[in-house]
Amino acid sequence: MRGMMGKVLVVDLSTGTMVEQVVPVEAYRDYLGGVGLAARLLTDMIPAGADPMGPDNVLAFMSGLLTGTGSMMTGRWMVCCKSPLTGGWGDANCGGTLSPEIKRCGWDGILFRGISAGPVAFVADGNGPRLVDASAQWGLDAIESEDSFKAAWDGAKKPVVATIGPAAEKLSLISGISNDGGRYAARSGVGAVMGSKRLKAVVLSGNKPIPCADKARVQEISKAFTRKIGKINLPGFMTGAFMPLMGKMLGMKTVVPVDGILASAILKKWGTIYNNTAGIVNGDSPVRNWGGSVKDFNYKKYSKLNPDRIVARETKKYHCYSCVIGCGGICDASGTGAKGSHMHKPEYETCCAFGALVLSDDLDAIFLCNDICNRSGLDTISAGSTVAFALECYERGILTKDDTGGLELRWGDGKAIVALLTMMAERRGIGDILADGVALAAKRLGKGSDAIAVHAGGQEPGMHDGRMDPMMAVAFSADPTPGRHTISSAVYYNVSHLWEFVSWAPPVTRPYFKAKEFVASDEEALKSVAGACVKQLLDATGGCLFALTTGLQHWRLFEWLNAATGETRTPDEWMDAGRRIQTARAAFGAREKAADSGKAQARDYPLANPRIYGEPPLDRGPLAGNTVPLQAMVERYRREFGWDEKSGAPLPAMTGNQ
Repeated sequence: MRGMMGKVLVVDLSTGTMVEQVVPVEAYRDYLGGVGLAARLLTDMIPAGADPMGPDNVLAFMSGLLTGTGSMMTGRWMVCCKSPLTGGWGDANCGGTLSPEIKRCGWDGILFRGISAGPVAFVADGNGPRLVDASAQWGLDAIESEDSFKAAWDGAKKPVVATIGPAAEKLSLISGISNDGGRYAARSGVGAVMGSKRLKAVVLSGNKPIPCADKARVQEISKAFTRKIGKINLPGFMTGAFMPLMGKMLGMKTVVPVDGILASAILKKWGTIYNNTAGIVNGDSPVRNWGGSVKDFNYKKYSKLNPDRIVARETKKYHCYSCVIGCGGICDASGTGAKGSHMHKPEYETCCAFGALVLSDDLDAIFLCNDICNRSGLDTISAGSTVAFALECYERGILTKDDTGGLELRWGDGKAIVALLTMMAERRGIGDILADGVALAAKRLGKGSDAIAVHAGGQEPGMHDGRMDPMMAVAFSADPTPGRHTISSAVYYNVSHLWEFVSWAPPVTRPYFKAKEFVASDEEALKSVAGACVKQLLDATGGCLFALTTGLQHWRLFEWLNAATGETRTPDEWMDAGRRIQTARAAFGAREKAADSGKAQARDYPLANPRIYGEPPLDRGPLAGNTVPLQAMVERYRREFGWDEKSGAPLPAMTGNQ
């Protein structure tokens, strides 16, 4: 199958040995690349019950099947391992520029096992792969570290660098891996695993050609998509002040199907921060540690997070590799207290986590929190969620000034939020208790704090409320990497037009009452399954979620796959691979749960904190009265996959076919 390099590199950090491993053809056929190939390989490589922070865990940097073939918006990379945060399958997704460089170095993935005796960096270029001493970079923040490796490079072609910051070095379980100056593979605790291996950075500069079966056809499809995106722009009257009105329209009781390509114009102008004010008015944005609503964070507050105020600081747009939308941006950070003069702008998830979730309308403080997280390596979703948990603990008397070293933790106090976040990044004082996320913090604090520790399966959920979108609540709870907001939702599904290509995907071709989404029906379960399967295809191919949301009638994923690989599969057959990957991830998690049972490292958490699904429901705001029948929905979802309805473990008939 074309499109892939045919091998991975396995690096043993304990011994310094490196072995190129040829990947069997059937592994590519069944699991493709990216997360799929990682699930296939790591299941065999990681012993059941392995300590996530020990030498037996494997940290895999994976490129995508379509990356580098000439297809558009297929430049994302994955980091996979056993998660120290959840105890199950762990993966994190990132844009930037690393993905094609993995393949240009000759591999579809670079897999690290063992633990180095001292800080090292992995380097690969025309002189081959090697480990180099990174003692000089250990302790530098992620931005400084990347700059240091690039400054010391003496090759003709500058390298691409993925690196960790001090929070990951200090083994924070909510730390990630940085690339391209602050693009993050942030979730699942992958930064902590990299830190535990004393691997400071991955530095790549390759020049090998990436195979493609029919490059002319790939380019033809790419040009058509690029032309479409280029023609889509917002009318002048749609400023940031218009976004709350749009949010109210999206929050109506009747769902009206729309063409997803229209969203690309919004992303081109603002990126994800359009939802700073759109999401707050319709209930998509969680407020006050998931216990509040727009009534607690009203117009006077949320208007200060108008996306125009952030875009006004942009000095240039930012595009990940092969992206034609360019939702990112580099901002002038002067005057915010940030360490450097420029930074990647705070995305919506960051703005909400350090905004509505903690009741702060201090935009400069949000910029500063973004900088602290990007430099230390903390995941902004988990870090902001943990700050919100601490604020509520303080309000309830679970934490006192004696616990916080005299710091008063008040809702909306930007300076206190920055101070607490700094303590978490440095593992100092109360920050040491909080640095591993809300689930472990609640376990350490006790006093009933678990009731307000909002997480799903051990990981803090993304900043999208399942009480507005029940499919999101199911994804938070039932996905093998829980708490992820990028897996499936009704919003993603409705704009994807997946049903036009996949025979079993339920169609959404006419308006319907939103109340339908709150019913535990076979149709809603099948939508969740379809969303999860196509997301695994994205993560196996290097595809971007925002490309999917333009609609598959525009972003021709299945046509690119056949053209790049030389295969002649139907969309149903490509979706079979997505289903197989999702089941492999679930099987890994079930295996680890069984093997870890009774061990100190066990992470056996409930599906989700009740606040995520509305038990009890909110009593005011746009989501007042909403409760998701989560257990019933999750059970139907698992049944559609052929998994045990109660445990989520794939049944023998399924695993036997993987």
